[in-house]
Amino acid sequence: MEGKIEYKFSTKIWKHNSSGGWHFVSLPKTISKEIRKNLKWQEEGWGRMKAHAQIDAHKWETAIWFDSKKGTYLLPIKAEIRKKSNLKTNNKIKMNIWV
Repeated sequence: MEGKIEYKFSTKIWKHNSSGGWHFVSLPKTISKEIRKNLKWQEEGWGRMKAHAQIDAHKWETAIWFDSKKGTYLLPIKAEIRKKSNLKTNNKIKMNIWV
């Protein structure tokens, strides 16, 4: 991911409680704070920022959204990625993102 800043972290997958709820990971607050401080200018509407993500060998283009209530960025985990990596809610995972 040339020209982008890489962050590595461990986190847990969680599911939003709406019907058909999406699965997400919350970026660590320290990383979110750094991204927000240095790269907020890249945000589009609703605190959205383009990103690339990787779990295991699976990489994909995505976006992160800033959640002001949680004080962190949220990253949706696509069903396709969850299936490929056999991921379930509350699984602790290691991942990389590039912003």
